[in-house]
Amino acid sequence: MKALVLRAPGDAAIEQVSQPEISGDSHILLQVRNIGLCGSDLNSYRGRNPLVTYPRILGHEIAATVAAPNPRHPEWQPGAAVTVSPYTSCGRCASCRRARPNACQFNQTFGVQRDGALAEYIAAPADRLYRANLSLKELCLVEPLTVGFHAASRGRVAPADTVAIIGCGGVGLGAVAGAAFRGATVIGIDVEDAKLATARSAGAAFTINTTREDLHARLAELTGGHGPDVIVEAIGLPQTFRAAVEEVAFTGRVVYIGYAKQEVAYETRLFVQKELDILGSRNAQPEDFRDVIRMLEEKRFPVDDAITHIVPIDEAPAVLAAWDRDPTHYGKIMINVS
Repeated sequence: MKALVLRAPGDAAIEQVSQPEISGDSHILLQVRNIGLCGSDLNSYRGRNPLVTYPRILGHEIAATVAAPNPRHPEWQPGAAVTVSPYTSCGRCASCRRARPNACQFNQTFGVQRDGALAEYIAAPADRLYRANLSLKELCLVEPLTVGFHAASRGRVAPADTVAIIGCGGVGLGAVAGAAFRGATVIGIDVEDAKLATARSAGAAFTINTTREDLHARLAELTGGHGPDVIVEAIGLPQTFRAAVEEVAFTGRVVYIGYAKQEVAYETRLFVQKELDILGSRNAQPEDFRDVIRMLEEKRFPVDDAITHIVPIDEAPAVLAAWDRDPTHYGKIMINVS
């Protein structure tokens, strides 16, 4: 079968690989239909993802159909459209024992620590499949949106909150939608007008383009001088890591999704003076998948605005290279596998 194999940084190609075999009674054979690309895929292509090893089949944002029955799981019949939670959990580490398997110490995500789904077929555990009344294109958006929804959950976002999202790319857009889904007033922050326009369609009441507007002054204006109750950082830059702490309200919550690639220096007195909650957010929980599916079924997300490119699998290496050269030209890239 065809698969997109990342042989080494900057070297991706379509290759023939073996079709997966069902291992044990718990797995379902899936025919992959669409795969979304995300920032972690781009970082893997660039050699900047410390978790990936090469060669590696990319892909963890999955829309698929059941390809073959498993007698142990009659609920999954051939042709059923599904999305997949791409993570593993060991059940034994501290995170798993606290019922937070999304942060499993030994997690292996499709396309990162293990081969992913940018191939014609994959095998996945039945308990990681999610059925929904959605198109294949919508199903492919579920997993990336869950990451932002989980950040909103980590920030304990409530209807009375004003929530600022720094970075309105794929993950940040999920945080915008997740905070709006919880009834909060949402402020989207970015440097690109197109992303801010999509953020407004996804539920942002206000947007700030920091190339033209002073972030501190505008946030003060929108929050009566208090600052946002919650700030979600979804970029991963030292300056935005610091800005989240500086701009959030006293006794506010800061949620970090992005990874800063350099060391970050803080004025730590703000942690104490503001009595802040500083929270990390990783992957997603089953309830995040269910909430995103419900939101998409209710047509509360601008699916067509979020997806900027759809290409066949044979063009995937070329689109990866083009994305690397000019990342601002691309929003959500979707690969049509079959």
